[in-house]
Amino acid sequence: MTRAELARLLDHSVLKPESTDRDILAGAAVVREGGVGFYCVQPCWVALAADALAGTNAAVVTVVGFPHGGDRPEVKARAATLAVAEGAGEVDMVLNIGALRSAHAGEVAVDIESVVRAVAGIPVKVILETATLTDEEKRLACRLAVGAGAAFVKTSTGFHASGGATVADVRLLRAAVGSRAGVKASGGIRSLADALAMIAAGANRIGTSASAAILADLDE
Repeated sequence: MTRAELARLLDHSVLKPESTDRDILAGAAVVREGGVGFYCVQPCWVALAADALAGTNAAVVTVVGFPHGGDRPEVKARAATLAVAEGAGEVDMVLNIGALRSAHAGEVAVDIESVVRAVAGIPVKVILETATLTDEEKRLACRLAVGAGAAFVKTSTGFHASGGATVADVRLLRAAVGSRAGVKASGGIRSLADALAMIAAGANRIGTSASAAILADLDE
């Protein structure tokens, strides 16, 4: 894999609640200078990020229902609509984890469909928070996400105490969705070795706040 190919798979993230406008602009510089494909920020920073990356090939990504997934479907849908209007090219939504673990499949399906329909034509990635789920719950979440028209399933927010992405979970998600959706590995990916392991397991997007370090490792 070339440096340019890897950079296009990276989804650089600046999502900490304490991040300032300077942090957002610094992240945009990492994306711009590294040829990174995607830049994920909180909804309040979408317009700033989009402006900072104008004229590049990078897409701005934002999160809704983040990080707990407990917002009502109509709230997530409205948040996604507003973010797209301000320049987001993709939306990462946290599904209703409690509803999934309660086996309320219909409720989870509505949750995902509400966002997918609200931003028709915009790729929606569904964050499962895999560290909180059984393998069967992960497979169910994948079925519901694909059925609702989501473009990707995503392992983690990166903010849950139980952990982030694992190679085993990426393999499970890829097996569950097959070629019907992408798999984004996110949470705790900080080195080139981490990123390559996730790609080998089936991920075709890497969410990380360590994009510069990962690309620097490849340059060595």
